[in-house]
Amino acid sequence: MDAATTPTVRNVALVGHAGSGKTTLAEALLLRAGAIPRAGRVEDGSTVCDHEPEEVARGSSVALGVADLDWTCSQGHPHRVTLLDTPGAPDFAGAVDAALAVADLAVVVVSAVDGVQSGTEAVWRRCDEAGIPRLVVVSQEDRARADFHRVLDQVRDLAVRTGHDAAAVLPLELPLGEEQALHGVADVLSDRGLDYGADGRHRDCDLPADVAEEEHRLHGEVTEEIVAHDDDQLERYLSGDEPGPADLERTLAHEVAAGGAVPVLVASAATGVGIDRLADLVCEIGPAPADRPARLRVGGGPDDGAETDLPADPAGETVLHVFRTVADPFVGQVSVFKVLSGTVRSGDRLTTTTGTEERLHGLFRLRGREHLPVDAVAAGGIAAVAKLGSAPTGTLLAARAQPVRPATLPARPPVLGLALVPVSQADDDKLSGALTRLAAEDPTLVVERTAHQAVLRGLGDAHLAVAVERLARVFGVHVTTEPVRIAYRETIARPAEAEGRLKKQSGGHGQFAVVQLRLRPLPPGSGFAFVDSVVGGAVPRSYLPAVERGAAEALAAGGPLGHPVVDVQVEVYDGKAHAVDSSDMAFRTATAAGVRAALASAGTVLLEPTLRVTVVVPGEAQGDVLGDLSGRRGRISASSTTDDGRVRIEAVVPEAEVVRYALDLRALTGGRGEVLLEPGDYEVRPGHLAPV
Repeated sequence: MDAATTPTVRNVALVGHAGSGKTTLAEALLLRAGAIPRAGRVEDGSTVCDHEPEEVARGSSVALGVADLDWTCSQGHPHRVTLLDTPGAPDFAGAVDAALAVADLAVVVVSAVDGVQSGTEAVWRRCDEAGIPRLVVVSQEDRARADFHRVLDQVRDLAVRTGHDAAAVLPLELPLGEEQALHGVADVLSDRGLDYGADGRHRDCDLPADVAEEEHRLHGEVTEEIVAHDDDQLERYLSGDEPGPADLERTLAHEVAAGGAVPVLVASAATGVGIDRLADLVCEIGPAPADRPARLRVGGGPDDGAETDLPADPAGETVLHVFRTVADPFVGQVSVFKVLSGTVRSGDRLTTTTGTEERLHGLFRLRGREHLPVDAVAAGGIAAVAKLGSAPTGTLLAARAQPVRPATLPARPPVLGLALVPVSQADDDKLSGALTRLAAEDPTLVVERTAHQAVLRGLGDAHLAVAVERLARVFGVHVTTEPVRIAYRETIARPAEAEGRLKKQSGGHGQFAVVQLRLRPLPPGSGFAFVDSVVGGAVPRSYLPAVERGAAEALAAGGPLGHPVVDVQVEVYDGKAHAVDSSDMAFRTATAAGVRAALASAGTVLLEPTLRVTVVVPGEAQGDVLGDLSGRRGRISASSTTDDGRVRIEAVVPEAEVVRYALDLRALTGGRGEVLLEPGDYEVRPGHLAPV
C-alpha cells in the first residue's frame, strides 16, 4: 500500500527558462533525499529526469520528467514529493501545460547568472493563467557572475509587470558568499545563518557582518508582510509578541496557496547549498492537493462549459486525470495520471468519458525510467499504469462515465509544419497509425492529411525533429521531410464560352457527346456552381449529373497555372447526344475538355491563402514587428495594449510569407513574442511576384 496520504503529498512543477538548472536541481533534491546514490549530469545524459534518447543526445529536456522522492521535513513530518521537471524551450511548452495541470506548486527556477529571461516571463504568465501558486528558486549561485540581488530585483519587476504587488515577492533566504565563495544561506524567517558542508547538510553559524544588517532588515519586512494577512497574529505582533518561524510558515502557507505571496529561495545544485531548505519549505509552505480542488468542465465544447470543483477526498468517488502518455518500446503505452478524488487500487476498473472501460493492471510510481510498484494511490497522488488502450493524454477515468473533462489551460496552436514522406511502402502503411499514437501522446502535435501530403504541425523546429525521431525509434516508421505545399488556387479571369466535344468510332458502340458551356467568375469564397440552362432536351437530363461531375473534376485538376480552380460558375446551355453512342463517361470527358478550353481562352489569376496573424510583443518591439510584417506584405488591421502592458498586433498576411514566422518572431523579440496563426481568405497574388 502506498503510505502517502493526501495531506502529506506535494506535487511540484519545476519551470523556467532553458538552461536555468531545473533538471540539475531535481537531481540534487533526489540525491539529498537519498532517492539516488549519486547525482547524474545533464552533460553526460545520466540524470534521472532526462532519460529519453532524444534528451540525452541534445543535453536538454524535451519532455516532462516525473520523479518521486520521500522527504521528512524539519518539523519531523514525512512527505511524498513528486517532481515534474519541464523543458524550458518554447518548442516543448506543451509539457509545461501538462505539469501545471496537475501540480499544486510551481517552483520557478531562475539562474543567478542569467536572471529573468523570456522563458521565465512565459511560465510566470502561464502560472497566472493556471492560477497556480509560485515559489522562486535562484539557482546556480555558485557560478561566476552570480548576482542574487540583481535577480531579486528582476523578479519583483516581473511581478509588477504582470499585475502583482512587488511586496508579495518575499526573499526568505540570502546567500552567504557568492560565486565560488558560496558556502551557506541566511534564513530570514529564523534570523540565523546556515553553513553547508560537502555532504549538503547544514549547521548553524553566525551571520557575517556584511550580511547581518541586510538580513535583520529583511526579517522585519518579511515578518510584517506575513503577519499583515492574519489579524490575530498581527495584533500580537503589534503588542510586541513576535511570532516564531513555525507560526510565520503556517501563515505564509495560506498566502502562498492563495497566490498572495511568492517566496524566493537560494540554491546551488552543484554544492548542495540550500537544497534541504528548498525541500523543507516545499513541504512546509507548499499547498497540498486538498488545498487546491481540481477544476472540471461539465458540458460545452473543448474550451467552454460550466466549471465545478472536485475536492481531493481519498474517500470520494474515484476520478483520475491522465496528463501524460508515453509509448514505451518495452512495456507499451504508459499513462501517467493524478488521482483527483478517491483511491485507486491495482486491478480497479474505471470508465473513460466516452464509456470505454479500462482495467488498471500494476500501478507504479515513477522516478525517471524507474518503476516503483504500489498497490494503491490516494487522492492527490501521481502514479502510472501501462497498457490503457483508450486513454490518450487529457483523458479522465472514473468509477462511472461522466460528461466532464479537466479545465485545462487554453490549447497551444501549432506554428510550424513539415510534410512527411515515408521512406518505404512499409513505412507508408504504418505512418497513419503511428501519427495517431504520437498525437495521443502530445496534444500540441497536429496531424493533417492533404491531397498530396501528410503534414505534422508543432511548436517549432526542435519539437518536430524530436517527433520524427520518435516515429523512427518507438514506432519503427522512417520518413524524410519536405516543406508543406502552399495551397494556391486559380480563378477565371473573365467570362468565356467553349464547346466540349467527344466523337470516336472504333467499331461497335462509339463515344459521342457535345456540350456548350459558359464559364464566369463568382465572388471570392463561392467555390463551384453548376447551372443547367439546357432547353428542349438537347442534353438528356440523365446525363446532366455526368456533365456537372466532369466540370468539377476539370476544375479540381487545375487550370493553366497548375492549381485547382475555384469561384467559377459553369453553365451548360446546349449540346448534342446520340441515342446509342452517348454515355455518362462521354459527357464527363467532353465537359472536362470544354472547361479546359474555356480556362485557356479566358486565362486565370493566381489566388494565395492568407492567415490572420495575432502577435503579442513587448512595447519596445512594436516598431520592429510592424516593419517586419509590412515587409511580408502584411496588412495591419488592429493594434492595442494588453492588461500587462504588452502590445497586441493583428494583421492579414499571405501564408507563403509566414511559413516560419513564429521562429523569426522569437529571434526578433528575444523570445518574448507570441503569435497565433488562423486561416484567412484567398486573395489575388500580385502579378509582379515570382510564379509558383
